[in-house]
Amino acid sequence: MSASPPEADAAHAAKRSFDGFAGVSYGDRIGFVIELAKRLHNYGTTAQRLEGAIGAVARRLGLRCHPWSNPTGMILSFAEAGSSTAVYDTTQVIRLEPGGIELRKLCAADAIAEDVMTGRCDLAEGAAALKALDRAPGRMAMALEAACFGLSAASVAGLLRNSWFDIAAAGLIGTLIGMLHWMASARPRLLEAEEALAAFVATLLAAAVATFVIPLTTKTVLIAAIIVYMPGMTLTNAVAELSSQHLVSGTARFGGALATLIKLTFGTLAAMQLVRLLGWRPHEAVEHRVGAWVEWAALLVAAYAFAVLFRAHRRDYPLVMASAALGYLITRWVGSKLGNDAGVFFGSMAISALSNAYARWAHRPGALVRVPGIILLVPGSVSFRSLTFVLERNLMLGLSTAVAVVTVLIALVAGVLFGNLLISARRNL
Repeated sequence: MSASPPEADAAHAAKRSFDGFAGVSYGDRIGFVIELAKRLHNYGTTAQRLEGAIGAVARRLGLRCHPWSNPTGMILSFAEAGSSTAVYDTTQVIRLEPGGIELRKLCAADAIAEDVMTGRCDLAEGAAALKALDRAPGRMAMALEAACFGLSAASVAGLLRNSWFDIAAAGLIGTLIGMLHWMASARPRLLEAEEALAAFVATLLAAAVATFVIPLTTKTVLIAAIIVYMPGMTLTNAVAELSSQHLVSGTARFGGALATLIKLTFGTLAAMQLVRLLGWRPHEAVEHRVGAWVEWAALLVAAYAFAVLFRAHRRDYPLVMASAALGYLITRWVGSKLGNDAGVFFGSMAISALSNAYARWAHRPGALVRVPGIILLVPGSVSFRSLTFVLERNLMLGLSTAVAVVTVLIALVAGVLFGNLLISARRNL
């Protein structure tokens, strides 16, 4: 969806666009915008991008729309574009659950909106197509996602070049956590405690393996096993929203990320207490790093796993995987020369600029490049370790790690902002 035209031309653009919808009722046009807004919210769109996209679509339909979005709902106020009064006569307050990233459905919703605005399909067909996107994933898709929990865990351990035993243990525990996620998705009560339960199970299993089977680098295995739950992307989006002056949405999203970290930390600490109560003594492995080729193989596996977990369309897997690998490689190379923070800055800047270029060229959401491109840069695991240190009463180490989290977040968001300056975003998604 194209970004909004300059404010001085908004009224003229709205009038010109409305000519194609002159026979469509006011209520039907509002209904389509609401259906689209719900789905963009559910597919993980941040507040500033969602509000920009909805405003652009509403203008094309001959409406004035004043959107207000936050992670748990929206308020949409509407009026006819040609009305002389400044009052908005229709307001919808919509309560929604925080959305996850679903790239395939995001692209489909964007294409449906474009088809409606260009007249390739009417509003009724567009609304029906949007509702058809609500189908839940099948059993095979959920089973593949559960397996990719394990693949992502093993690949993170591989990127850190841990031992083969660490990689295998992380992959096995991650797969079991993926099965737990599959079970929780259909059980609302279990879903509320999913993060804490996942951290509890992962910590207990890692301790059991390190006690009775083979020594492990336990903390690394634990972080790798629950990497999918780490709210690094949520923290990044929260800071991006705050920097764009969406203060309520950014604060709420930041609070949600902190709640997730607290649940993960609680689950981990509870399992550690149980391990002590049972008298287990996990054995720490002597440091052993696998060959450099394992890191590159792990990068390929991680890129594939995140393409599945972000629910991209299969035809977009090569693009999503290439974006994830490119972001990591730029960050790693620049980081080796100038330091980690500089690597994160230049990596996110390059990915942001490339995502805008792709959106201009392909007329598709830049999220296909932007989201996977920064996923391996976000500081989710570091923030988890920071909170763990604080709750273990190691305040100085916890505060030091928290400073590292803030530094990475600043570098990441600054890179995104500068990337948007290099190549401006013509599309909100």
